[in-house]
Amino acid sequence: MTISVTRTRRAAAVGATALALLLGPLALTGGATPLPAAAPSADLPAGMVDALERDLGVPRAEAGQRLAFQADAATKVRTLTQALGATYAGAWVDPAAGTVHVATTTPTKVRGPMATGVTTVTVERTLAQLESLGATLDAAGLPADVATWYVDVPTNKIVVEAVGDTAAAAALVAAAGLPAEAVTLAAAPAAPQTFIDVIGGRAYYINSRSRCSVGFSVQGGFVTAGHCGTTGASTTSPSGTFRGSSFPGNDYGWVQVASGNTPRGLVDNYSGGTVRVTGSQQAAVGAYVCRSGSTTGWRCGTVQSYNSTVRYSQGSVSGLIRTTVCAEPGDSGGSLVAGTQAQGVTSGGSGNCRSGGTTYFQPVNEILQAYGLRLILG
Repeated sequence: MTISVTRTRRAAAVGATALALLLGPLALTGGATPLPAAAPSADLPAGMVDALERDLGVPRAEAGQRLAFQADAATKVRTLTQALGATYAGAWVDPAAGTVHVATTTPTKVRGPMATGVTTVTVERTLAQLESLGATLDAAGLPADVATWYVDVPTNKIVVEAVGDTAAAAALVAAAGLPAEAVTLAAAPAAPQTFIDVIGGRAYYINSRSRCSVGFSVQGGFVTAGHCGTTGASTTSPSGTFRGSSFPGNDYGWVQVASGNTPRGLVDNYSGGTVRVTGSQQAAVGAYVCRSGSTTGWRCGTVQSYNSTVRYSQGSVSGLIRTTVCAEPGDSGGSLVAGTQAQGVTSGGSGNCRSGGTTYFQPVNEILQAYGLRLILG
């Protein structure tokens, strides 16, 4: 069996490369249609425009247009997903070029109004087949030297990242019996770690020993990362109690706040303002996303993949969103948004906000469903 060994590379349609660098925990003890040249952005929070320009080089005049495009694209992708059914192999967008790509094993199904403005890519494997291959890796168990696997939709392959040498990833793939042509091995110089360090991105404290960040307000409290606290753990600023926590396997939890605290549907943009949360519709691969956290504030990047499994030192976590957003210890649990749509809470990753990094997020809709919670909208 021969498996290609490469650095993880994103397709040109996505146009973003993740940098895998070291992060550690922090405790209190320590077919393109060009976009118009100018687009209104006056209605966007200044902090969001600043961060998109700083982190992704998005011209300020085009920020509003690009975000509007990706919101429309998310609706189009949802329609394509339903229409293609079992033949669907994923979709991705490029907000800068204004393109929507959909992959399928049966391209003739992309027809009629839903084909307008869509580039169809014919592939060998459906998204369900790729995710099934990933589930096989989960069943085999990720060894300590394997950092993550994820579905790379633009290349129609599973990417398995190992820390440094890819030998451990190759051995896992071989032992799991995955076909060589469906796998890309990638070398990551450091292992992902949880960001043990809240009100949409603002700090909160767990058992007076560690700091994390609030994800999103829900009725009665807020959601955050599961690794931040176990069920029953107490919090301060705001005061509350973890009523549910799942980690590893998942990385989600929810905190019921004490009376006197008022959950609001807002996320701190760390520029003197807030971003209101209007829903939780999933963005497409390639979409711009921004994260709020109590260590590094407001940072932006792009979505690289969904349903990624990550091997932390504490164990594997599955079903995560992989992004190029940077993060650092203490940002854990914080909010990830696409425009004003809630996406997930910060789980962990590698790298930092000085040299770049890869960060993984627990999808917010899964948390809401797991605990029967209702997102509070701004």
